[in-house]
Amino acid sequence: MDRVGMTADLASRVAVDAEGAARTGDMGAAATRTAAARTTATRTDSVRTGGVRTGGAGVRATARVEARADGRGGIALPVLDGEGPLALRRTRSTGPTARVTLVGAMSGPLGGDHLAVEAAAHEGAALHIDSAAATIALPGQTEMAARYDVRLTVADGAELRWLPEQLISVRGSDLRVTTRAELAAGARLVLREEQVLGRTGEEPGRLTSRLAVRRAGRLLLDQELACGPGAPGGWDGPAVLAGHRAVGQLVVVRPEFEHSRPQPDLLGEWAALTPLAGPGVLVTAVAPDALLVRRVLDEAVRRLS
Repeated sequence: MDRVGMTADLASRVAVDAEGAARTGDMGAAATRTAAARTTATRTDSVRTGGVRTGGAGVRATARVEARADGRGGIALPVLDGEGPLALRRTRSTGPTARVTLVGAMSGPLGGDHLAVEAAAHEGAALHIDSAAATIALPGQTEMAARYDVRLTVADGAELRWLPEQLISVRGSDLRVTTRAELAAGARLVLREEQVLGRTGEEPGRLTSRLAVRRAGRLLLDQELACGPGAPGGWDGPAVLAGHRAVGQLVVVRPEFEHSRPQPDLLGEWAALTPLAGPGVLVTAVAPDALLVRRVLDEAVRRLS
């Protein structure tokens, strides 16, 4: 069997292994077996197949999706392409919106991986992107940090909803996430990100998350949060997370906010709403667990929509 065949067979066996372990609740064992298998795979020379490169530097993979109005009241997806651990599936939706689900085909990201998602909603299109499960940042066999880049582009008269499941930072991992949204003046955006620091009873890994939103070429938001070992001092103090282990951000941009923008407000015990310098608002939530963060952000989406 050639190297490409060996890699494909190995990935298949690892997926079956991880699925069996997850069904018995042994997520840690599944992650360990998957990481070990990937280490074995990277001992071979670099292999390129389907746009994915495995080797000492980790996995490189990009998922791309574009949505366009089809002229008949529906939404077409002329581009729907995933690589390696990033698989995209069109799923059932209600109303004139195309829904796409991001499915993890492998565990990760692991140290040294570089994953990216690029999504564009063209004029008149409505695109909803979610994920099938949480993303788990795991330690790898290299000291290099993993990277996860998200690039969102929304045209005039288009709407994009980016609503993935939580990102979980596992002890020993090092992940840098960058999310950038470029909006036209008449674009709509609903963007939610949630981070969980460690699994139950576990210390977190190193996580750096940057979120930037631009509208009509002007900056609406640019913020960065760094947590875990090696992060700047005070990240776990009263001015940032105050000992909590779940944090979330929700950004809503609507042209209507030019004339009637929501006012600053406290959203219960765990969240606050802050108007941005433009037709957008930021909701920040910090809570003891991911369930509380999700509840308050879901309520904020209903309120702002």
